[in-house]
Amino acid sequence: MTVTIKKLLVANRGEIASRVFRTCRLMDIATVAVYSDADAGLPFVTDADEAVRLPGNTPADTYLRADLLIEAALRTGADAIHPGYGFLSENAGFARRCAAAGVTFVGPTPEAMDAMGSKTAAKELMHAAGVPVLPGAVFAGDREPDAARLRTAAAEIGTPVLVKAAFGGGGRGMRIVQDLDEIEAAVASARREAASAFGDGTVFLERFVESPRHIEVQIVGDQAGTVVHLFERECSIQRRYQKIIEEAPSPVVDDALRAELCQAAVSAGKAIGYVGAGTVEFVLDASGRFYFLEVNTRLQVEHPVTEMITGIDLVRLQLDIAAGRPIPDEVIEARITGHAIEARLYAEDAAAGYLPTSGAVHTFELPPADGLRIDAGFASGTRVSTFYDSMLAKVIGFGATRDDARRLLAGSLSRARLHGVTTNRDLLVGILREAEFAAGAIDTGYLQRHAYAELVPTPGEDARAVHVLAAALAGQAARRAEAPVLASLPSGFRTNPSAPQTVAFERHGREPVEATYRLDRDGLTATVAGAPVAETTLLSATPTRVDLVCGGIRRVVDVHRVGATVYVDSPLGHDALTEVERFPDPSGAAQAGSLIASMPGTVVRIEAAVGDSVESGATILVIEAMKMEHAIRSPGSGIVTALPVGIGTQVDSGAVLAVVDDKDGAEKDGAEKDTRERDAQEQDAEKQDPEEERHD
Repeated sequence: MTVTIKKLLVANRGEIASRVFRTCRLMDIATVAVYSDADAGLPFVTDADEAVRLPGNTPADTYLRADLLIEAALRTGADAIHPGYGFLSENAGFARRCAAAGVTFVGPTPEAMDAMGSKTAAKELMHAAGVPVLPGAVFAGDREPDAARLRTAAAEIGTPVLVKAAFGGGGRGMRIVQDLDEIEAAVASARREAASAFGDGTVFLERFVESPRHIEVQIVGDQAGTVVHLFERECSIQRRYQKIIEEAPSPVVDDALRAELCQAAVSAGKAIGYVGAGTVEFVLDASGRFYFLEVNTRLQVEHPVTEMITGIDLVRLQLDIAAGRPIPDEVIEARITGHAIEARLYAEDAAAGYLPTSGAVHTFELPPADGLRIDAGFASGTRVSTFYDSMLAKVIGFGATRDDARRLLAGSLSRARLHGVTTNRDLLVGILREAEFAAGAIDTGYLQRHAYAELVPTPGEDARAVHVLAAALAGQAARRAEAPVLASLPSGFRTNPSAPQTVAFERHGREPVEATYRLDRDGLTATVAGAPVAETTLLSATPTRVDLVCGGIRRVVDVHRVGATVYVDSPLGHDALTEVERFPDPSGAAQAGSLIASMPGTVVRIEAAVGDSVESGATILVIEAMKMEHAIRSPGSGIVTALPVGIGTQVDSGAVLAVVDDKDGAEKDGAEKDTRERDAQEQDAEKQDPEEERHD
């Protein structure tokens, strides 16, 4: 049956909502956005023709509320809903409720989602269809798993064991267990995370294929029963089991393997009567054997790389199929042209273990280039909240060859101006420029083999000197520009020699670096960290740009100041420098031994109490941020002397979560305290005993 889609509501947020709206504009389809309170200032809200507020912030109060989404569609006259990815995109109940309300659901049938909604049932179905699968065991989310059965199942599978959420994806609810003694704790943690993210704590165990490649195949099915593929994507670069770099085609898949993979994916689609755009995921071992992982019954985050190598708009194809149209010939006859690589730009501190970050996005600028595509959910002046996934944008490079795409993407990311929240940009650039990645020698263990410090080396002394000095000179220029008199004089100029100006900056938790400089008739004289900067000439300085010669090399440095933080961009790299107060207030310093929250979140578990002795690395408590659990561990052996938070406490970044004193210090402090208390008690007793006073 053919229908006409006139107005589409996107039941999602961020970049995927904006991306769907873009295709709708080309198809003359009116659009409706829905948004939470935390998302009210994001670009996708105004990218739509109309928008409806979903009161609240958490997914459970907003984007997971099927009733509110359908009500918004009916209020605005939307005759179709596109679910994007995540949230309710693979929820068969939501698809049925859309149909009951007379609204077209842009996605597969509820029956197909039911069949694939449980990864365990999906594996059984795929096995029956002749698709290779790995053996495993299931543990329901509605009751605590039996410890004996858990250990027996894990032992039969053999280590390493993968614990994985049965409903959901994106790396949430996943753990790898190398030691069977850890299986119970891993399953318990995965169940909690899965229940929080997907509303169902069911998990399954299966043998973890070490260092495999993650290969997936894009499939498309129409209402007439036709199912075709649009080739494979390589998604092996992952952190925390979540993809961060994807590409198409895979550099390791040849024509023969491609034919096998794609035929298996089509067989999987036909086995469930698939309608719409979906993805069949496989693991590929070192010998070239592949095994079924799951079917994602939705549009994938990484769909742009397939669009770029085939020239097919997958969102347009989704809308046409939802309207009842058959798969067109250009899709059935699609061919691979060129190569595309996508990098997911996240608000996260990759150097600190990929911790998600939140806060203001002061500047978000990527230079345009031929072959570069940017699907962004944020813009300059927006904020990243703690309630949702922290992806800022997908940046995709396309070229005639893989190397062309790789170089374009690396260069574009390296020249981006990203100020505010900490991002994984430097890690992405480091990966794209690394020799193994450039050669296509990658697998899911890539980031275990390559440490962050290897991929993102610490900036050298030259970069530090140039950036710190430029930040100091731009600050001087800003003060000069605000001067009420003689504002036209060069910044910092003196007709007579004077004492040099001094300013210190902190660089991402490192020791402060001090810069001294003097501008007079002889030019610029400067030192950084006590070392003279040779052959230094200041050609120009404004509050936002410094043209500077250091060591005989001229560089232009862009500077952007927000409060005490100075963001610096140059050919040498990027820095966020925080100016150190000359006379800081000591009352604001945290107590020694304090464990500080590195991100806003909610305390979900406490595993120690005041007075407990703990070893180095022991988990003190766990906080949840952006649907992920993060353990707060003791940096050394000691005694917990303070625990100012409880389960359910919401904490801000920088909050003190606990205090762990080293054992010797704590015991010494305790002994001194006991001595002081005894002395005080004796003095009190002496004052209260008149007989003793007479004897004295």
